Amino acid sequence: MKIALVGNPNVGKSVIFNALTGKYVTVSNYPGTTVEVSKGIAKFGAGKITIIDTPGVNSLEPHSEDEQVTKDILSKSDVTAIVQVADAKNMKRSLSLTLELMNLNIPVILDLNMSDEAKERGIKVDIKKLSERLGVEIVETVAITLDGIARLKETILKAKLRPSPVKEELESSGSSNNAIISLNKRLKSVDNLIKETVKVIHPSGNSVSEWLGSFTIRPLTGVPILCLVLAFMYLFVGKFAAGEGVDFMENVLFGKFVNPFFIQAADRWIPIALIRDFLVGDYGVLTMAVTYAFAIIFPIVTAFFLFFGVLEDSGYLPRLSVLSDRIFKIIGLNGRAILPMILGLGCGTMATLTTRILDTRKERLLVTLLLTLAIPCSAQLGVIMGMLSSLSGRAFLLWFGILLFVMMVVGFAASKVVPGQKSPFIQEIPPMRMPQIKNIAVKTFARLKWYLKEAVPLFILGTVALFVSDKLNILKWIEDIFSPLVVNLLGLPVKATEAFIIGFLRRDYGAAGLYVLSRTGQLDKVQIMVSLLVITLFVPCIAQFFVTVKERGMKTALLIAGFVFAFAFLFGGGVNFLLRYLLARGIAVI
Repeated sequence: MKIALVGNPNVGKSVIFNALTGKYVTVSNYPGTTVEVSKGIAKFGAGKITIIDTPGVNSLEPHSEDEQVTKDILSKSDVTAIVQVADAKNMKRSLSLTLELMNLNIPVILDLNMSDEAKERGIKVDIKKLSERLGVEIVETVAITLDGIARLKETILKAKLRPSPVKEELESSGSSNNAIISLNKRLKSVDNLIKETVKVIHPSGNSVSEWLGSFTIRPLTGVPILCLVLAFMYLFVGKFAAGEGVDFMENVLFGKFVNPFFIQAADRWIPIALIRDFLVGDYGVLTMAVTYAFAIIFPIVTAFFLFFGVLEDSGYLPRLSVLSDRIFKIIGLNGRAILPMILGLGCGTMATLTTRILDTRKERLLVTLLLTLAIPCSAQLGVIMGMLSSLSGRAFLLWFGILLFVMMVVGFAASKVVPGQKSPFIQEIPPMRMPQIKNIAVKTFARLKWYLKEAVPLFILGTVALFVSDKLNILKWIEDIFSPLVVNLLGLPVKATEAFIIGFLRRDYGAAGLYVLSRTGQLDKVQIMVSLLVITLFVPCIAQFFVTVKERGMKTALLIAGFVFAFAFLFGGGVNFLLRYLLARGIAVI
């Protein structure tokens, strides 16, 4: 058997998938798309069943790449049964999709998930009557506690087509090629089903979760809550993970034990100097790539995945999208773009990959450009904060204001140039709920497995490229070429050129090089501001560049990198001359 899990977004479909398949899971892009589809093998008794976790959809009439992929899976593959995971609290939306699935002439099982939350709200569904009217088997589950999973497995094994009175009624009323007329008939049928089979025993009261949920959407209260969330994220990811976590991994575990072990072993057992340098030299695969991937990035992404899992499991992320939608409309995006942006504050490489959640190619391209240009990762941000702390509070506001201005202006201009349409912003708002530790742990573990599989090879590839460039003196050649640009246009010392070159390898290393120059008195206030703006707007680290190549293609990645490089230096040069001009006239802005 081959089972397809189908459902609206935010109904717990992935949790059901994990409960059915366990660890036998593979994740890959659907052919010809960037949409990931998970497949797993579930053991039901003595048999094995292939289960496909399709992208969340609101309809089988595709309005996004996700919905098109789900439709293709159901119509072009040998699916023997469909399990529709539905939100038991939102029967109207759920049953509308059910009626669409029934038209595929594939056995459908309706899984009313989150049934415990529906009962808490006084929603009672007559399962037997609804099953008879639809002609499908119905199971109630609570995915996060695994309640009903055993019953769901039994029902899957017995899945078969049954007569459907509702389907017959729709067909007898006459079909129409007009999508609006067809939709109206389906919604009318859904309304009748709900009147017959769903009752609200007592109206839901204003619970704490409902009050909190409403506060997070209203601008007056939602913005302060967002500021608190971002502040906590910065403390947990940017300070704790990127600070104490990385310090321990890099300076203690790798600095005192792992790297010395590899270096001593290489010195003892590898007589060829070139091979030793390749493994444990300045651009060594072990001393640089492995250290970068595990000692520096791994603690940061682990903390971010944990924090993101809490936001995801609590139901806050959809509310954040609604809150930010009005702002992102200015630059041709919608509120869903806030999620990769927030991820970018943790790691730009991870954020570039999460642009897959956006519906259109235009939106994914715009967000990739803005991530590359104006969003500093947490490791880089920490160094920048350290440098700005040596200046006045006005310097921080100036730096932040300029970045915000750049993001809005470039985003607005790019939205007019990049072809394509903006997708409609349709966002289901699930209830706020207490995050489940087990659920967060499962998601974090799965995402870390993905990180090790997808990102680590890119770090190794980038380090190999740097090793070859160093041995061929290409790095020295690049430094000689760009030194005049750094000195004459940006007004920085020659030594700052090294920081920008290394910044392509690791943004925080580039910022750290500037930090050393400022600490040793080689940068004045204007040079500090100019250098920080340029290193923030500068081309992404090599890992993010390779991920952009993977997601957007080599041509697009090179165009983005070329634009960002030119913009960073030209804009930085303009800021340098403007600040010098104001300073010469006694106007202190930093």
